[in-house]
Amino acid sequence: MGCVNSVKTVLKNQPGVIAVEASLEPAQAIAQYDTAHCTEEQLKSAIVDAGFEVID
Repeated sequence: MGCVNSVKTVLKNQPGVIAVEASLEPAQAIAQYDTAHCTEEQLKSAIVDAGFEVID
């Protein structure tokens, strides 16, 4: 669960993120966020910067 918690923390620390759900299986994270404060690309970049892979 370390990776899941790390991804959740990374996303929750982004401006505008309201809620995050992440799971190891099927290796996904779903974020609810305010588009006035961040973009999908910013969230993806934060995940990559934390050392994780983003698969579209």
